[in-house]
Amino acid sequence: MKTLLIYPEYPATFWSFKYALRFIHKRAALPPLGLLTIGAMLPKEWPKKLVDMNVEKLTEKDLAWADCAFISGMVVQRASAREIVSRCKEANIKVVAGGPLFTNEYDSFEDVDHFVLNEAELTLPPFLADLEKGTAKRMYETSEFCDIRKTPAPLWELMNLKNYASMSIQFSRGCPFNCEFCNVTALFGHRPRIKTAEQIIAELNGLYEQGWRGQVFFVDDNFIGNKTYLKNHLLPALIQWQKDRKGIPFNTEASVNLADDEPLMEMMVQAGFDAVFIGIETPSEESLAECNKLQNRNRDLMESVKRMQRVGLQVTGGFIVGFDSDTPSIFQRQIDFIQKSGIVTAMVGLLNAPPGTRLYERMRKERRLIDSITGDNADGTTNILPKMGLDALREGYENLMQQIYSPEHYYKRAMIFLREYKRPRVSASLDLQRMLAVLRSSVRLGIFGKERFHYWKMMIWTLFRSPKMFPLSVTLAVYGYHFRKISELRTSQ
Repeated sequence: MKTLLIYPEYPATFWSFKYALRFIHKRAALPPLGLLTIGAMLPKEWPKKLVDMNVEKLTEKDLAWADCAFISGMVVQRASAREIVSRCKEANIKVVAGGPLFTNEYDSFEDVDHFVLNEAELTLPPFLADLEKGTAKRMYETSEFCDIRKTPAPLWELMNLKNYASMSIQFSRGCPFNCEFCNVTALFGHRPRIKTAEQIIAELNGLYEQGWRGQVFFVDDNFIGNKTYLKNHLLPALIQWQKDRKGIPFNTEASVNLADDEPLMEMMVQAGFDAVFIGIETPSEESLAECNKLQNRNRDLMESVKRMQRVGLQVTGGFIVGFDSDTPSIFQRQIDFIQKSGIVTAMVGLLNAPPGTRLYERMRKERRLIDSITGDNADGTTNILPKMGLDALREGYENLMQQIYSPEHYYKRAMIFLREYKRPRVSASLDLQRMLAVLRSSVRLGIFGKERFHYWKMMIWTLFRSPKMFPLSVTLAVYGYHFRKISELRTSQ
């Protein structure tokens, strides 16, 4: 059966890096890891073609070739997914859908022929068996969680690596914490399930053999969910792997208690990790208690961030405003924390209640649900009625975003970070596109950009104080341009 694996297009969002990618002539930040893994689970004899609509168009030729289409995506890709389903039905192609978007909203996609929901390792095999017998049902779902040690490596060969700024792999699923607003545990459970070190090394080898020499993102929702295995198995294996190859920088997501374990941080840096996303959420103890963010409470969050930066891990942070405990003072408190911490990439969003979370159930019981979520973490929308009032929340949020991503605030924050940061041991290779990005940034930002004074101040400072960090300074400048464009786009709507 000739199969299209179709990934919907992302709108311009905080994490799409749409405006930054232009500097390095890449089309997407990350590949569709889920679909590449699904491709490895399908029968080997089926011809397969990946169409990532973030890097190429879905053509009539593609549709004429295919017998069926497997579609996966997240909530933020909803609009593109609808268009794909419609086009496939017009072409009389059987549509099979899964992933977070369809798991949460399957009842709003009437034209999908089959839903393979939850973890495909469990729901795809019975679908394929029924399909072969001609008895395939419309819905396949499970409340169980799979053993990801049996998950095959993604079919990297289906994509053109040159289109992407970074690659992604997955080591674990699940998170031991239970934050009220987070749907990770609803989707993947509390007990972190892990792949073996041998699996991860095999996946990295597959990427390396395909010619990849850039950054790799470990997409785990909490990379440090099983510290014992990390220290005793995975990180030693990664350290050894890096010794035999040109350095490949890694980044990931983790909980803030990573800062409490200096040996673990040191091992991560030695293994090639140079950045980590941390859900800071808020400096308000009351709001942290409200949302059950236990791992963030009763600690000096600022010092935790600095500790990670000083060991060689750039902290990118997630922040939320709109908790019931928040007062109008929260906006300036967030600005002050972000600036003083040197968290350059600070994603700030309004509190939302995704389906399946405890927050969603609480808002439903309190009759405070007002809309469906957009899936965009930083578009200034919410699906709940905040106690602060919508107008006050939106006004405070817009002011916050305008401040932290103004050139003055952004570059000041970047220089605070650069003073604190310990240069990573592993750096991405400086290929032609990245060298050209330096030239493009100096023209677009340093000559024509409204940030040109701040841009050159940081570049000159870096060249004199820490010249080996110059490529990182350029990257931060380019990211700042993207974040400011996104912020301006949101606040002008």
